[in-house]
Amino acid sequence: MFHKEGHKIIIVTFIAVVTGILLTDHFVAIPWLRLSLTIVLLLLLILILQFFRNPKRHTQIDESAVVSPVDGKVVVIEEVFEKEYFKDKRIQISVFMSPINVHVTRYPTSGEVIYSKYHPGKYLVAWHPKASEENERTTVVINNASMGDILYRQIAGAMAKRIVNYAKPRDQVIQGSDSGFIKFGSRVDVFLALDTKIEVHLGQKVKGGESVIAKMNE
Repeated sequence: MFHKEGHKIIIVTFIAVVTGILLTDHFVAIPWLRLSLTIVLLLLLILILQFFRNPKRHTQIDESAVVSPVDGKVVVIEEVFEKEYFKDKRIQISVFMSPINVHVTRYPTSGEVIYSKYHPGKYLVAWHPKASEENERTTVVINNASMGDILYRQIAGAMAKRIVNYAKPRDQVIQGSDSGFIKFGSRVDVFLALDTKIEVHLGQKVKGGESVIAKMNE
């Protein structure tokens, strides 16, 4: 299954690859060069298909838990001052996505979307300390009945040139369902209350919609 954000580029790439292979077969006489060009074109198609894949995820709905919004590796767990919405200290968990990760963004919790805003910006590498505040990004806040307000932020990286965000204020959303897409490498930050119990560690690989990254501290 492929994400709807990739349908157009997949079709265009497929047509370009087929055309390229036919032209190569017709005009390139040297066998090894013809084979090499064909392999390169097929690899390009495979990379595009791989990037826009949208595997099914089996989210265990839990009002007292936060799941990772994306696939990737946990690169930040720290206490920070969140300037845009909360304007106070929060625990930030950041997940970095490489180009080979699934790039679907999923809702980390169920609830009502109470804030959703797009910010144009720079394209610093996604792990840059200032990427969360200076890069192109979208900020979404969900009010969860058990855990209160949870903020997640899609952040463009050096390669990511388009962020897609489906969340709109007053939407009632379900944990693990599709909330958007980030094209070609990026990261997502999640901001939680200071007393939240963190369930991941630095360097840990997580799956969007399945891996629990935090729980309500009882």
